Amino acid sequence: MSAMERVCVLVRHGQSEWNLQNLFTGWRDPALTELGRSEAREAGQRLKQRGITFDKAYTSSLLRAQDTLALILEEIGQPGLETVCDTALNERDYGDLTGLDKADAVARWGKKQVHAWRRSYDVAPPGGESLKDTLARAVPYYLRAILPDVLDGKRIIVAAHGNSLRALIMAMEGLSPAEVVACELATGVPILYRLKSNSRIESREVLDH
Repeated sequence: MSAMERVCVLVRHGQSEWNLQNLFTGWRDPALTELGRSEAREAGQRLKQRGITFDKAYTSSLLRAQDTLALILEEIGQPGLETVCDTALNERDYGDLTGLDKADAVARWGKKQVHAWRRSYDVAPPGGESLKDTLARAVPYYLRAILPDVLDGKRIIVAAHGNSLRALIMAMEGLSPAEVVACELATGVPILYRLKSNSRIESREVLDH
């Protein structure tokens, strides 16, 4: 089996209506904006230009990720690809912050506290999840479901969210909590991984503009 066959592409969903409005989204289900749909189509076009197709897809239970995936698959000519949806890949649950404007949250709780909720590893907002909590569901799912498919030679695409993808990246790249917190993912930009047979990374490429 060649390294080319052990392919895993991660892509954060395109811009959503709540991204545009600067709202905490979490498990809510706003639609993609027109820009978000364009980002998804462009992601598909970049994959198509590289001649990359897939054997299976994974996504979350949230529509912005599912719609992003559907647009990508249309662009690469695989609209009927086998797809698994699972809440393990959902965005981090922001609890009481969900639906709030980020500036309003700062006005209510203070910049330091909101920054801790947004950018720390293990501090959860009221009623919500920390990044560590998100890892606790996303990483076992990656190890149980996604990684075995990749190591079996399947080409896999995962369309999900900023924080659930950070969790996968932490597992794949062996990042520390400090490193994963600093990891920023642009909307609609595929990250192409090729893995070795021992699950270590052979190569990593960001397919941006």
